[in-house]
Amino acid sequence: MTTETEQDKIVTRQILDGKDFKLGLFSSNCSGGLAVTKIEERWGATWGENLRMAQLADKIGIDFLLPIARWIGYKGDTNFHGSVLDPIVWAAAILSSTERISVFSTVHTAFNHPMVTAKQMATLDQLGGGSRAGLNIVAGWNQPEYEAMGALLDHEHDARYEFAQEWCNVVLKAWEEPGIFDVENKHFKLRGAESEPKPHGNRVPILNAGSSGQGRAYAARNSDFVFTIVPDAETGAQIVSTVKAQAREHFNREVGVFTLGHVVCRPTRAEAEEYLEYYARENADWGAVDYLMTLQGMHAQSFTPEMLATMRDRFASGHGSLPLVGTPDDVADQIVALHKAGFDGMTLAFVDYVGELEYFGQEVLPRLEARGIRLPR
Repeated sequence: MTTETEQDKIVTRQILDGKDFKLGLFSSNCSGGLAVTKIEERWGATWGENLRMAQLADKIGIDFLLPIARWIGYKGDTNFHGSVLDPIVWAAAILSSTERISVFSTVHTAFNHPMVTAKQMATLDQLGGGSRAGLNIVAGWNQPEYEAMGALLDHEHDARYEFAQEWCNVVLKAWEEPGIFDVENKHFKLRGAESEPKPHGNRVPILNAGSSGQGRAYAARNSDFVFTIVPDAETGAQIVSTVKAQAREHFNREVGVFTLGHVVCRPTRAEAEEYLEYYARENADWGAVDYLMTLQGMHAQSFTPEMLATMRDRFASGHGSLPLVGTPDDVADQIVALHKAGFDGMTLAFVDYVGELEYFGQEVLPRLEARGIRLPR
């Protein structure tokens, strides 16, 4: 854990240095991770598993961890994502148990008051020595979750982002205002508000997942990183160019763009493909897959109807993210292709975030360094 004396020496946040292609781990706080599978050895997402993963990731040079905020599961035989560690508490424990890695907290705007989130993030910023905490803002899409929480999901996509914008404005004001302040907008009317302590630099890095037009515009306006799903590197290159141009032209900002993938890496391609077949086809939880895909089609705009129609296998293997499957050279080549497409980094998921990550660190990370897209950690 970073000490208070060391905290005073910190001047930059490694996640924001822009020096090389950043790698993170995604969804380890959720049962199953991103693999919608029924195999007995599927990821349980216990605290013990997450602690081992976080400390290993910290040791081998993974740059950041990104959790999912989830309140109910996706049914099926396993109730995929039915067991989830709270992202704020999870982040606090991991920041206190690691030395270098950045840790985001995922927060739903509809379920969390912005003044509470502002203080929680400032507290996490201190736990991380002023350089490692980050905020992932979720504007919301999952109607059954809203019903379970007793909240209304506005079916107008733009209206959800209007609320999320005012929510974000309150958080930023709480971080920046030195004293007592008021807020008056459509959704928040605050009188005599104040928020201390502040995060270092009056801000923590912000990430926002946006794959719809409105989502990417919101992320371009507010975030340091736009987190977006893509079907392939070629399409991704077009999306990166559009998002970065939008941030510059409309908001006079520079943003990084991340995407997400899931990894099956083995000494031979045949072994990798055999394991993919085992967990994501022979033992897929198709009930959960189809329920998840139905929700995505009904209430989110992250995937086009065409993508949803052709991606059932990809949802089983990794929640619709890019599959990185094959030998260490194969996986390294696919990551390099995303770098060449203009992405600034990506998240990774594994069926086993500990055992498979160790092999990834031994075999793939050195190849990425040799290819010049990663600096030694």
